Amino acid sequence: MQTISNDTARRTALAAQGFADPRPRGAVTRRHLQRALSRTKLLQLDSVNVAVRAHYMPLFSRLGAYPAELVDTAAWSRTARQPRMLVEYWAHEASLIPVEDWPLLRWRMREYGGAWRKRSRELLEQNPELVNDVLNAVKELGPIGAGRLERELGGGERQGRGPWWNRTDTKRVCELLFAMGELTTGTRRGFERLYDLPERVLPADVLAHEPEDSEAVRALVERSAEALGIGTETDLRDYYRLAPDQSKQAVAELVEDGVLEPVVVHGWRQPAYRHAEARAPRKVAGRALLCPFDPLIWERSRAERIFGFRYRIEIYVPEPKRQYGYYVFPFLLDGELVARVDLKADRAAGVLRVPGAFLEPGRDAAPVAPELAATLREMATWLGLDDVVVGERGDLIAPLNAELAIL
Repeated sequence: MQTISNDTARRTALAAQGFADPRPRGAVTRRHLQRALSRTKLLQLDSVNVAVRAHYMPLFSRLGAYPAELVDTAAWSRTARQPRMLVEYWAHEASLIPVEDWPLLRWRMREYGGAWRKRSRELLEQNPELVNDVLNAVKELGPIGAGRLERELGGGERQGRGPWWNRTDTKRVCELLFAMGELTTGTRRGFERLYDLPERVLPADVLAHEPEDSEAVRALVERSAEALGIGTETDLRDYYRLAPDQSKQAVAELVEDGVLEPVVVHGWRQPAYRHAEARAPRKVAGRALLCPFDPLIWERSRAERIFGFRYRIEIYVPEPKRQYGYYVFPFLLDGELVARVDLKADRAAGVLRVPGAFLEPGRDAAPVAPELAATLREMATWLGLDDVVVGERGDLIAPLNAELAIL
């Protein structure tokens, strides 16, 4: 079994995620989007919109400024010339995945559908026709949001006390049917999901594909390995949130077939597996801000193992107890995570705010500050904001402000 350094593993991971690929020189096109998605395999969805929604940022990190409409068109519209590229489902949390990967999650649709039915048993017993009513209404009116469906069907009793759980019976049934694969997202209005029937969203050949469960899980683990380049079994499992027994069996089969190569990585406590086609470039150059839900860093223990970078999202931490800020972006420079910045898009004022900026221990501000300043300017322009305004928190604030002043 080959033994490699953590530095080699890090460069392998960065290349697999697209950070060794050259950025487009001209306008970013659907072809560039496809290339980036071939690296990441999926884009996580999240409702937080403090700086930019999570599914847009990983592409900016890899491609630079691009029209967000590329993602919107790929995910939520379809024409004869440009068929839909992406569809929503539960992959790594709520995600956009390639349309052709939707059948690989049919086993999850069956499992999730059963779990949702158990949780909704009382509702379904009290209103056994609601499922059929929702399906018929979507068939007639879709794509349609849960709010309008509720009005069309005559309302429902709200569940729970707080705003996070204040959902109507109709919304709960919509989520049940989405989990089962009986509904999908036809389009979105703002960030509101408009439900539609899969047969009106997905191609017939995709709907007809019914892989065996073990075949589907194996394909997902192989995609994980392609996206990660190298990782432990736990890393491979996490990418699509698989169960341990599913993942271990698939990893064993992929090793036997030569798709995965077992390796030892210095400093890693667990065995590692490298995809047979993964490469480790001699160096990784360039810069990128990473949102908290970027696939390079979303598995926090992996980020700490590879980059020596301990990262926790502090949205749910009371403000006085936050160490770095509300919505913090790690900064990647030449293959290393060298700083982190708290970001907020103040759309009313037309500025990208940086309440805090922090160097990683042992890093020198001299090479970091100008690169971070340029990246923040680029991000502000991409978001349609006029300026970058720096706050007062962190040891990188002063040099960052100085660099921004001369850009």
